[in-house]
Amino acid sequence: MIHGLPSMKSIKSLKSLVKRKTNAQEVSKSGWKMKPFLALMCTALLIFWYKTTNIQFEQTEIEETDYPFDMAKESEAVNDKLKGLPRGIIQSRSDLELKPLWSRGSLRSKGVEMTNRNLLAIPVGLKQKGNVDALVKKFLPANFTIVLFHYDGNMDKWWDLEWSSKSIHIVAQNQTKWWFAKRFLHPDVVSIYDYIFLWDEDLGVENFNPERYLKIVKSVGLEISQPALDHNSTEIHHKITLRSKTKKFHRRVYINRGHKRCSNTSSDPPCTGFVEGMAPVFSKAAWLCTWNLIQNDLVHGWGMDMKLGYCAQGDRTKNVGIVDSEYILHQGIQTLGESVPEKKV
Repeated sequence: MIHGLPSMKSIKSLKSLVKRKTNAQEVSKSGWKMKPFLALMCTALLIFWYKTTNIQFEQTEIEETDYPFDMAKESEAVNDKLKGLPRGIIQSRSDLELKPLWSRGSLRSKGVEMTNRNLLAIPVGLKQKGNVDALVKKFLPANFTIVLFHYDGNMDKWWDLEWSSKSIHIVAQNQTKWWFAKRFLHPDVVSIYDYIFLWDEDLGVENFNPERYLKIVKSVGLEISQPALDHNSTEIHHKITLRSKTKKFHRRVYINRGHKRCSNTSSDPPCTGFVEGMAPVFSKAAWLCTWNLIQNDLVHGWGMDMKLGYCAQGDRTKNVGIVDSEYILHQGIQTLGESVPEKKV
């Protein structure tokens, strides 16, 4: 070994030290490069969290205005199975309004007030698609919630209609509207709607305006009603439903011949207090009663119209009526059950 010169061991140690410093500097530089990216990610997450929380808060406020009932009092009367829930959290009612995933507000038309909500529910089959489209379009300007009961199972073929994605679709093969109504229009689910239109699919609405109709219904206090039938309708089973060209509405009919006589003293249907099953319109209170009147095994609803007067919320001769100025055409087209041959007994 030559004195004064560094040893091989010290040279290797020096090289190792320089290498470690270089690596540390490179790591430090890469860390500084990552910091802006991490800061951006954190900022984006904070914005997302804030917007999500804000939307949820706004939605909660909207729902609180939707249900003006005293939920606290209702919570006190719940059964024992719900007593484990915190006080004030119980909400016993719902609705059929579609909720947006992220956007604010609702899927209803912008600029339309959310008061005076109404519901149109129709059993539909694909063969009546054109007529249903025309019918629904009459109700959309009035901001109705639309529910379609698909009794033929062909729901997917309705998506091409512009309003279809904003409607509720329920499918059950070969079931009638009373079956659907009993299971899907429970009073606690439709409690935010002032009027429920439970109509058939084969109705012509060229001479009908839902807003003018409801204005008349409210002004004369009709709890259960229907639009009058045009004289050109295919099927008119009861004279009381026939349109009077000289009246805005009527509550009774006069018949002086035949086995059924109707006069001013008549108090039973179909002389008075009567609407037919193809196009009934119920107030919220009347539907609460009617839903309980519908038997669980009811299929076609024959004879149901004779009993609706029990739900008139008072005198059926005054609270049940036919609106003449807004009338419909009953086409009498039967499509439900066509594919199932009738068995002869």
